[in-house]
Amino acid sequence: MHEILEAATELAGDAVALRRDIHRHPELGLHNPDTQQRIIAALDGLPLEITEGTGITSVVADLEGAADGPTVLLRADTDALPMTEDSDEDYCSTLPDRAHACGHDAHVAMLVGAARLLCDRRDEISGRVRFMFQPGEEGAGGAAVMIDEGVLDGVDRAFAIHITPNLPVGHAACRPGPLLASADTFHVTVTGRGGHASTPHLCADPVPPMAEMISTAQTVVTRQIDAFKPSVVTITHVDAGTTTNVIPETAFFEGTIRAVSEETRSLVSDGLRTACRRIAEAHGCSADFRLEAGYPVTVNDADQAALVASTCENTLGPGSYLELPAPFMGAEDFSYVLNKVPGAMAFLGVCPDDITDSLAAPPCHSNRMRLNEAGLVHGIALHTAMVLGT
Repeated sequence: MHEILEAATELAGDAVALRRDIHRHPELGLHNPDTQQRIIAALDGLPLEITEGTGITSVVADLEGAADGPTVLLRADTDALPMTEDSDEDYCSTLPDRAHACGHDAHVAMLVGAARLLCDRRDEISGRVRFMFQPGEEGAGGAAVMIDEGVLDGVDRAFAIHITPNLPVGHAACRPGPLLASADTFHVTVTGRGGHASTPHLCADPVPPMAEMISTAQTVVTRQIDAFKPSVVTITHVDAGTTTNVIPETAFFEGTIRAVSEETRSLVSDGLRTACRRIAEAHGCSADFRLEAGYPVTVNDADQAALVASTCENTLGPGSYLELPAPFMGAEDFSYVLNKVPGAMAFLGVCPDDITDSLAAPPCHSNRMRLNEAGLVHGIALHTAMVLGT
C-alpha cells in the first residue's frame, strides 16, 4: 500500500490550494453554493457521475469500478461555523462571523484528492465508490437530508474522516462501538407570579426553583445513571428578571445533554423533565420542559473499525493507528449514515508543526484552531486505501 501514500503525496499541492480557497470563503448551514461549485470544478474531467442536491447544496459523485462489487461511500462535510477566526493564517476567512474552525475545508480537499486517486486506479476497483459532499453538519443535519434524497441507496458500507489538531500528523484514531455522543438540547421555562422583591411571600418566585433545577440536573447524572454509561449535562444559558426590586414572572434556562448510548440518552432527558416539573410544583410554580432531539450516538461497526486499523497500519505505516479507549462527547451527523449502513469514522492527526504536545493544540471549534496541511496527504491515502484495501 505504500504506493498509495506516494501517489497521494503528488496531489498535496492541489489539495492544499483547494483547502485554502474554501477556507477563505466559508459558508454556513445547508446552503453552501460557492463551496458546491468549487467541488464540482475540482472534479471536472474525472469519470464520475455527478448529482447536485435538490433540497440542499450537496454533491454526490459516483465512480464505477472495473468489476462488480459493493458500493463504498466516502463522506466529507462542507459547512463552516458561525464564529470569528483568530488563527492569523495568511488565508484566514474573508467573511465576518464565519470560519472553518472544524476542518471541513480539509475534509473536502482530502475527499477530492481521493476521488482523483481512485479515478486513476479505476481498474483496481470492484464495485462503486460514492463520494458524498455534505453541507449542514454543524447542527443542521445535512446527512439526514441527503439520506432522504437517496444518498445511501445501494450503499454497502461507509467511511468518513474527521481531522483533529490534537493528534500528531501521521496518526489516525478510531474505536469499535460508540465514537461520539448524541447531542440533545433542552429548554425550560419556569412560570410563577411576579411582584415586589420586598414581599416574596405574596409572589411565586421562579428563580429559586430554577436554581434548584440547575443543581438537580447534575444529580440526575450522578445518581440515576450508571457510571459506566456516561452522560454530560451542561447548562449554557440562564435568564431571569430585569432589575433588582422586581420578582420576575418567569425564569428560563437551557443546555445540552450528551450520552454515548440511546438508553442513557432517554434516561437523562426523562429524569430532567420529571425533576423540573416536581421542583416547580413544590415551589408553587409550573415548568415547561422542551426537548429538541439532536444527532444520535455515532456508533462504529466493529468489523469496519478493524478495517480502519489494518488499513491505517498498512497505508500510513506501522504504529500509525491509535485505538481510542473511550468515546468523545462531541457529536456528528455522520451518525445518521452509520445508523443505516455498517461503517466507521476515524480521527486524523493534523497537529501544527510548531506545537510539540498535540493535546495542547487549539482544538476544533476554537477561534485559534490551525491544522498541519501535511496531514491532507494521509487523509487522501486513507480514503483511497479504505476502498482498494478490501
